[in-house]
Order: sequence, then C-alpha cells, then structure tokens
Amino acid sequence: MTFLSTLALAVALLVVAPYVAHRLRRRKAEEQPFPPARLVQPAPPQSRRRSRLEDRALLATRAASVLLLALLGATPFVRCSRLSLQRSGGASVAMAIVVDDSMSMDATADGKTRFARARAGALELLGSAREGDAVAVVLAGAPARVALAATTDLGAARNALDGLTESDRATDLDGAVALARGLVSSLPQVDRRIVVLSDLADGHHDGPPLGEDGSVPVWIALPELRGPAADCALMRADRSGGRVRVGVACGPGVTAAGREVVVEDADGKALGRAAAPSGSTGETTVLLPSEDAAASRARLLGTDAVAGDDVAPVLPEMSRGAIGVVADAADETVATGGAPIVEQALSALKLDVDVRPIPAFPDRTEDLAGDLGVILDDPPGLTPEQRHALGGFLEGGGVVLLALGPHAAAAPLGASLEPLLARGVTWGETKSAGGDPVSAVGPLAEPAHSLVDLGASRRATLAPEDASALESLVKWTDGAPLVARRAMGRGEVWVVTLPFSVDDSDLALRPAFLAVLDAWVHAARERAAPKRSDVGTTWRFPGAHAVEARGPRGPIAVTRDEGVVRVVPPLVGVYRLSVDGKAETRVAAPVLRELDFRPRPAAPTTAGEGMGERRAAVDVSGQVALALLALVAAEIALRAWSRRKVEAV
Repeated sequence: MTFLSTLALAVALLVVAPYVAHRLRRRKAEEQPFPPARLVQPAPPQSRRRSRLEDRALLATRAASVLLLALLGATPFVRCSRLSLQRSGGASVAMAIVVDDSMSMDATADGKTRFARARAGALELLGSAREGDAVAVVLAGAPARVALAATTDLGAARNALDGLTESDRATDLDGAVALARGLVSSLPQVDRRIVVLSDLADGHHDGPPLGEDGSVPVWIALPELRGPAADCALMRADRSGGRVRVGVACGPGVTAAGREVVVEDADGKALGRAAAPSGSTGETTVLLPSEDAAASRARLLGTDAVAGDDVAPVLPEMSRGAIGVVADAADETVATGGAPIVEQALSALKLDVDVRPIPAFPDRTEDLAGDLGVILDDPPGLTPEQRHALGGFLEGGGVVLLALGPHAAAAPLGASLEPLLARGVTWGETKSAGGDPVSAVGPLAEPAHSLVDLGASRRATLAPEDASALESLVKWTDGAPLVARRAMGRGEVWVVTLPFSVDDSDLALRPAFLAVLDAWVHAARERAAPKRSDVGTTWRFPGAHAVEARGPRGPIAVTRDEGVVRVVPPLVGVYRLSVDGKAETRVAAPVLRELDFRPRPAAPTTAGEGMGERRAAVDVSGQVALALLALVAAEIALRAWSRRKVEAV
C-alpha cells in the first residue's frame, strides 16, 4: 500500500468525531412556569443520570459518511490480487482461454482446488474484457475440446465459464494450445493472445517448453498452480473367488507405504483389508470372508492430493480376450505340420489375445462369451441353430472373418452362410492373377503390393447383391472384391474370396495376409465392450440405435459422429449403460501419467509481459461517491425528522 493510500485511509480515524459530538451535545429542556413550585424548598441533586446518546440513526449515518469519505480518497490506489488484461494502444483483444480440467487439477490448495482457482482466474480475465473483445474457451483435458468458439458476446463467455466442471481426464496441453491458436489466428483483432490456466502436469516434465513456438503469443498465468503434490491411486480391483487383487500406483518419488487397502460392500462395511504395496506401483491381495461376500469397491485409506482416485469398483477378473478359429485341421495344416496356418499367423503377430480352436461353430451365443471375434475358414455352411447364434454374436458387437473356398460353395441342403451372405457363392476358375494395389484402401493400402500374384487358379465369386453390400478393402484386377467388409448390427463381417489353405493360393504366405489379420483383430477390439478403460477414452457403439449412460454424477451426454454413437466418460468410476435395451456396466480408471505432478517447462516468453498482469487497480470511486451522496441525503432527512419531532413535543 502506498503512502497516499495510507494517508487517505487515515481519515477514517475521524469516525470518532461524530461520536464525541453526540456525547457532548446537551439539549436544554424548555422551562415551563409552575406557580406551586415556589412553595417547595429547592433540594440539591444527590445523583445525576448519565447522559445518553441521542439520534442514534443520525450518528450512524455521519460515521458511515466519514468512513466512505476515507475510502473515496483511497480507492484510486487500492489494489487486489487478480488477473487482468494489458492492452497495447487501447485496441480490441482476441483472447483464447485454456482451462485445464484434468485430474491433477483436483488437487486442493488452501481449501480450493486448482481447477476452481483456474476458473476464477478465467472469470477475472473476462471481467477486464470490454466491448469489441473476442473470447474463446478451450479445455485441456484429453482430448482437448472447444468449450466456446470465439465470440464477442461476453455474456455467453461468462455463462460458458460458469458451466465448466472438473473432470478426471488426462492432460493434453499441446492439443489445447493448438486448438486455441486456430480459434484466434483468423480473427480481425490485431492483438491476439492465448492464456493458459494449468498446473502444466501433463506427464511430460522433460518435454519441450510449452508456448515455445507459434504465431500467437502464450501467457501461462497463475504460477501458484504448479506447486508440488503427492498422489496415489487405485488402478483396478479384480475379484477371483474369495480374493480381490488391487493395483496401486503412485506418482514419481511417492509410495503408499503405511497405508491400507480396504474392500467394502455397497453399504461401506469393510469385508477385508491388506497393507498397500511399499513401492511406487504394485499389487496387493485382499482376502474376503467368503466367496459369496458382496464386494463392491476397494478403498485406499489415508489422504493425498486427489481423493477421487482412491476408490475403485470391484470387477470379476477379466481375461485378455480370445479369437475363435473354426478351420479344418486336415486342409489348413502346412506341409511342416502343426496348427492350421491361420492359428500360427495369429500367434506370430503377438496380438496379446488367446487363440481358441473351435471344431465347429457353436449353436449358442453364450458359448462365444469372451471371444472378441471368430474366424470361419471355408465353412461348409451353417445350420439354423448356428446361424441364430452367429446373429446374436454380431448384434452384441462380435466380429467375424469369413474365408470362402470350395467347401463354402458346396454347402449341404439346409445349410447357408446367412446372415453373413444372403446368397450362395460359387467356386470356379479365375483369369485374374491377384489383387489390384491401386484399389487397396485403409490398412491394406501399403501391403497390397504383395497380392499382385497369388498363384490362384480358382476363387470364390459373390452374388451381385452381396458384393454391392460390401466395402472393398482390395479388389481383384477384374474389379471383384478380394477382401471386403460390412457392418452388421453392432458387429462387423470381413469377407475374403480365397481360403487360407496354401493348396489353393499363396495368400497365407504373403505379408498382406498378416496385415489383414492384424487389422481385423484391431477392429474386433474396437467393437468389443471393455469392462475397464482409461477415463476419457471414447466408447463407440457401431450399429446401436438407442444408448443411455449414467456416470458417478448422473446422466452423461451421448453423441453421434458419422452415424456412430459415442460416449466419453469424464470421471473415474462406474458407468451404467443401456444399449438398445441391453444393460452394460463399464468402469473408467485413472490415467497413470496424471499421478505425475511435476510441471512441464514453460518457455521464457510465456511470463505474460505485455499481455496481462497479476495485480490490477480496482477503481470504485464512482460507486463510493454515489453512496456518500446517499448518506448525505439521509443525514439531511434525519435532521429534518428530528427537528419536527422536537417541535411536536
């Protein structure tokens, strides 16, 4: 505080003056003659009644006037700690505010989360904006999103900031700054800037400095958000019988030593407990009182920076998924012996899936539980029961790879390839030597050159209506589909018009064959319904029509992108979904790198020089002057009322 503001505020000491004046004021009572009083001898007073304050309302008004007069003298010099924009030449400003809503921003400091302080800072910046300024809001939780496109409507910007809520996502600062730059770089304002309100804890403490490059200057405000913090989280809780295996992870240099992991039921009653692992990451096993115990969640006792990641729902122990293979071992085995060639290829790809040979396609959908997809290598048609089971598998999001050969073309009476193909296929000679690399798209665009000469003298031919329903990934040189796919229900069907037998072609010996299997398994994983995934991961529901989702804080938004329903879980916890009337339960788990609170370095140019300041003068002299005038008017009114009251006595 400067000397002038101190001197101005010292005037407030004069507030005692009205009090002293009211105490000293005596109003002499008007004497009225009373003749009989002369007959009574005067007596000296024994005690005097203590004087009392008169006109207390008038005293309060005068004291308030003195205080406001002192404040009026000091207001031009009063400063408060808040963010404010600096302008060059008074021109309008185009500003993109990046607010970090990642999990690390849930850390608490001085009773307030980092996110709450960042949002308050954004509102302070908006308070210093004026008519003609453009404001955009970007959220830095992964993936970075635009909360408000650039607008000159400051009221809309305030509503957007008021509506921001924290999430448990990972951090995407680079993506957020890139989005912010794109929002303001094309605006007509000459003065453009990006303001980042973040703790910079994006898990890349050794990454390149933020804001180092770019045509739009970056100001990283609120450096106090980058304070140190220690956090541990429960990454998973998997149950197998009467045991619950709980995974614990901590940030760099932090351990959960001395803390306990407790497994609780839905009412919060402890069913079992175990010591947390002593390392930065590890696993502990909690024993339940019985295999029938209704374990609901695991909890890490003790306190750390973020409380929301100290609880994990208990799920049945999950397998890594399997690929079912229906192939004739006699026809598909290579000359060197061993498993069918498609099984050997899947093992060679090391896709972290189990390969499960199936003698024949099952008659029940339940028998395919746990399978990501099924490979049908030249099947001799499907029975009605098998077709029904296959339809249910596809509707549930399963993926099928169908290789067509002589057996598929010679299906017995009553067997067909429905629902995969509506019509039968033919097996005959071909004049096409192989695939056309020019027609290859997607995952087969590069390896399609190995399909030029497949050494096939015969191939399968699809009916025109089946061929038109498929999306070709690569075609034969005569334009017929070689590898194609189509969506079916929530699942997907891939069709190859050659069998995988090395006796019929060289397809299984070409690099493109491995590329087909790799892309197909990837598609199967995308369409599968994982019970647990990282928070912020997009859940896709291809083929679904009606999807509803409820998270830890109630219903969450369901969007569509290119006709596919998508749900993004913003918080750690359990999500209840309804997909076309079928109930599903999924869990969003913490992202490991969000436990690292070490801030990313910032470029020296991001200190904010010329773009903003931390301490801004707040001139409220106009408002104080109006209040002072109101008090003067009130004093005049009180004095007039008091005078009339005396005259009336």
